[in-house]
Amino acid sequence: MSSKNSPSVPSRNPVGGHVPVAGGLASVGLSYARDLGAEAVQVFVANPRGWATPPGNPKQDEQFRAACAAERIPAYVHAPYLINFGSHTEATVEKSVESLRHSLRRGREIGALGVVVHTGSATGGRDRAVALRQVRERMLPLLDELTHDDDPFLLLESTAGQGFSLCSRTWDFGPYFEALDAHPKLGICLDTCHIFAAGHDLAETGGMKQTLDLLVDTVGEGRLKLVHANDSKDVVGAHKDRHENIGTGHIGEEPFRELMSHPATENVPLVIETPGGKEGHAADVARLKALRSR
Repeated sequence: MSSKNSPSVPSRNPVGGHVPVAGGLASVGLSYARDLGAEAVQVFVANPRGWATPPGNPKQDEQFRAACAAERIPAYVHAPYLINFGSHTEATVEKSVESLRHSLRRGREIGALGVVVHTGSATGGRDRAVALRQVRERMLPLLDELTHDDDPFLLLESTAGQGFSLCSRTWDFGPYFEALDAHPKLGICLDTCHIFAAGHDLAETGGMKQTLDLLVDTVGEGRLKLVHANDSKDVVGAHKDRHENIGTGHIGEEPFRELMSHPATENVPLVIETPGGKEGHAADVARLKALRSR
């Protein structure tokens, strides 16, 4: 992030990272983002591995929102990992509704443009169609609640294809969107590691272009709102969600340059979720910026 006295000029693809916020959304999160040279940020507003729905700190919320607005830094919320609208367990579904509603509300309070949620899986041996009907019944009302001008988009993130995932390949977004009536507040967060692990070979020549073309063919133009830019520790189709630093995994650097020149990614931010702590994160942000300039 730049200083408040010199707002950054928005680029075609702002590059940033997921930042820690324990101890203060603005005081800790924005400080970390500045150290990365981040042009976009993603945060948790609750324990990602729990069901708690904590209230925000109004002072920190206002500072965070004001700084992001002043510096033209797009911000995003990642909802907790436990959310699964395809679960066969009613308690899990009920908690998923409460948790996602909380993330969407907190997203609006901090000025986030989108809330990322994993698309879940059909558990208990149930049919995918049954699980998707439940997605419709429980998630569509949450989308319909997004009536404020400053409400965030709900961004669906596919998984690496483990187990009975409802959404892992690009075309899986089709039935998911149909279940939710292609709601106007619905978008996509594309995780490069997940889509690679699910079987889309981004590393082959033209692989990134083909994947993004397929995504647009499936959900239409303008639905891709955010990219989780992560390399992969594992080979294509491994169905393993293990992120690697940009250029050092099985995807490599070139596909990320190709991604930032595709029409579908125009004005779409890239957020890293890679290993290595602050030093590794800063290096990945710098690497993506260098690829962007090429």
